Amino acid sequence: MALIGLFGGTFNPVHYGHIRAAEEVLAHLPLDRILFIPSYIPPHKDSREVVAVEHRLKMVEIACQNHPKILVSEIEARNPGRSYSILTLKKLKEINKEDQFFFILGSDAFMEIETWKDYTELLKQCAFVVISRPGYAFEMLGKVIERIKNNNSLKVYGPELPEKVELKEESIYLLKIRTPAISSSEIRKRLQAGLSISGLVPPGVEDYIHKFNLYK
Repeated sequence: MALIGLFGGTFNPVHYGHIRAAEEVLAHLPLDRILFIPSYIPPHKDSREVVAVEHRLKMVEIACQNHPKILVSEIEARNPGRSYSILTLKKLKEINKEDQFFFILGSDAFMEIETWKDYTELLKQCAFVVISRPGYAFEMLGKVIERIKNNNSLKVYGPELPEKVELKEESIYLLKIRTPAISSSEIRKRLQAGLSISGLVPPGVEDYIHKFNLYK
């Protein structure tokens, strides 16, 4: 049985903040690997601002190529339509029946968990690793956690986790991490303004963006 972290998102484009977040999670939790899962059409995004999934998938592949425990999954990218976590999880469980899955998301995204499709079922089917994000302190999650705990037999751990963590399903793990203050929207704005994005994305990703003239 493998313990697999699921890091979904638009990755529009992927950047060093994403990579560093995955590295921090692997450093603190005993996951065997993390799957980056670029969405086909993200439910909570304006699809007009998102470049083709083929480009986003390729950029993630480039960004992850030197990280043996960070892999790329095409499970959403190759399925036209909107990408919902509950459907992705069901497909992954069909493929990997013995494995255990942990959704990794920022504290800002977790604030909206109650808007996710079949979120109560999702909380029963797997565990969540909620990582800190600037401007969204864990204290802000209190009301959301209390509401979802009332409907589920969930256990919440953290943000001060022990050195050795035993991962369990139907749990929420709060994890304080340090990542560079980078956002995909900032990168897109810089590209539209003709500014450099060096140091914000891996060099191979920067080359790919310029090669295909993305986000201009």
